[in-house]
Amino acid sequence: MAREQGQKMVAQNKKARHDYAIEDTFEAGLVLQGTEVKSLRMGRASLVDGFVDIDRNEAWLLNVHIPEYTQGTWTNHAARRKRKLLLNRAEIDKIERRVNEKGLTVIPLSLYFVDGRAKVEIGLAKGKKSWDKRHTIAERTAKREVEQAVGRRLKGMSD
Repeated sequence: MAREQGQKMVAQNKKARHDYAIEDTFEAGLVLQGTEVKSLRMGRASLVDGFVDIDRNEAWLLNVHIPEYTQGTWTNHAARRKRKLLLNRAEIDKIERRVNEKGLTVIPLSLYFVDGRAKVEIGLAKGKKSWDKRHTIAERTAKREVEQAVGRRLKGMSD
């Protein structure tokens, strides 16, 4: 059987980009059990409640829901188990330092396969207030209106 090539998206945490201001992102590998990989290949996962914890110089992914593999046996995995992240020591130290200094949190943004290996994109995030969210939406709307006006002008249409 040929190896997978390219990138295959499994799950995204779209709400995270709405609720948090992402300051920095990292790509980490995941330590998974066999049935977890099969369940992910079926495209089943939820990152909504997930977060990353640094414990004894190791990064752990918590509260990410990977449902049990439907055709698994007694060797099936627990759906919300603690999963180890594979990061360099320097990356773990950098994340831990910034979380302790600035009061940031680390959340999973997306889960995907790269050349057959499961990866998770994690982000250092700061929570947004409700007025920050409204401001972001207003900026996005204004930008869209400007692009539409420029497009109409280039086509020779009136405003």
